[in-house]
Amino acid sequence: MLGGAGILVGVAAGPAQAAEVSYATRCVPPAASGLDPVEGTTKVEITAPATARVGDEVTVVWKFTQAASKNPDLIDLPANSVQPSGTLKAAGAQTADLAMQGPRENPAIPKGGAMVLSDMKGTLKLTTPGEVTLTPDAYSINAFSTDTKCAPTQRVGPAATIEVTGSSTTPSSTPTTTPSTTPSTTPTTTPSTTPSTQPTGSSSASPSDSGQTDFTGKEVSVPYACKTPIGDKNATSPVQIDAKKNGGSFDLTVQFKKSVMDSPADIPADSVKPSMEVALGGSDKGTVHVEGPTNSQAIKSGDPIEIPDLTGTYKPGASGQSTLSPGVLTIKALGTTTTCTPTKSEVSLTLDTTQQAGGASGGDTSGSSGSSSGGTSSSGGLAQTGADDHGTLRALGLVAGTVILLGGAIFTFMPHRRTR
Repeated sequence: MLGGAGILVGVAAGPAQAAEVSYATRCVPPAASGLDPVEGTTKVEITAPATARVGDEVTVVWKFTQAASKNPDLIDLPANSVQPSGTLKAAGAQTADLAMQGPRENPAIPKGGAMVLSDMKGTLKLTTPGEVTLTPDAYSINAFSTDTKCAPTQRVGPAATIEVTGSSTTPSSTPTTTPSTTPSTTPTTTPSTTPSTQPTGSSSASPSDSGQTDFTGKEVSVPYACKTPIGDKNATSPVQIDAKKNGGSFDLTVQFKKSVMDSPADIPADSVKPSMEVALGGSDKGTVHVEGPTNSQAIKSGDPIEIPDLTGTYKPGASGQSTLSPGVLTIKALGTTTTCTPTKSEVSLTLDTTQQAGGASGGDTSGSSGSSSGGTSSSGGLAQTGADDHGTLRALGLVAGTVILLGGAIFTFMPHRRTR
């Protein structure tokens, strides 16, 4: 029986007991998923000591033998991405709402598969002699920072009873409860709005020396507007564009200086792919595609996430002085795509350029570009996010936490300056 020898603290407690209850439940998915509420049956086994004494602090285990809802037929849930939390009601000799929580531990759950939830635990300080009953109540299922909330739709019977002996330790029947761990809820993230300390201007590079090969851009504070299935997100991130001359072209590196936040869930390796369309101005027009590698290592829940350097090659389409500014950012993760657009453009780097065959769009002010990979067109609007595909949109809603995490991780929700 799960819990075994660790059921309670206190040598006076009796052997553990376990009992199962079954009750009708209504589960409400995240609003952004577009899914209807689910009516199902929850089966719970509660393990607690059969007897204990006043003053004992006992550990109670909530084991799901059946969750009321299944994983919707939209997206596979990776291992260790789901975390349950809930409330267990104590009644009788003392009353309390006991906070319960389980670890983020689960096998990979396929689309339409049974929801497998970890065992939840909580502790209760016994204060009054008599019979204390334990009854499961509402619970939440957290996946990728979104919650599906489940609550009973019928009266639920007690699942376990503790016979408490001894004398009352308090003058009143008000209990004291101490959850074993603080229940997890959807993380609240606040984008950093601290402006960049860099002075404004057209560029921090002055490549007038014809022998210069390395050009360092200015760190600019870029305000982004991201549209996701869970609503609009606005945040600001310091971005810097550097260049290295390579013949008549330039190898670009785009750095996000405060792009780290903690992961709310385990993320598999090779599942995150960032890219950007660097906006050209001045003598040249169009965009230059830069991208970063996928994450080579799996990212554990609670570990920091950072956007890697984005790289690409700029082949000038015009002679003169060309400016480079951070442009539309795209993040692909777990089969989904989210797109963020700067609400204000600021130049990070200015280069002296010489037109190259098949280069960017040159003086074409319409924003169209040449056929070369050195430059691509940009209308200035949001890139296609697949919102016309209702199934994809709902899947994005279910992984809304990932969308924020990955589509918004470049922002300063939980800033750390990267050591380069």
